Amino acid sequence: METIELKVEGMTCGGCVNSIQNKLNEQSGINNATADLDSATVKVDYDPAAINEGAIKTTIEAAGFDIA
Repeated sequence: METIELKVEGMTCGGCVNSIQNKLNEQSGINNATADLDSATVKVDYDPAAINEGAIKTTIEAAGFDIA
């Protein structure tokens, strides 16, 4: 298991946090994703054999947010 923390632009409310967390946690290989509105970050625990950092970033962008 590995952990990455990404800066995310565009989170403005709790709904944004939930949207990102739900999209990420649906992905195979992601153990846990936690978004933090105050720090504008997302912390993701994932299995690098099942999903890579690029796919995680793509999932966030597909939810309508930008990686800083």
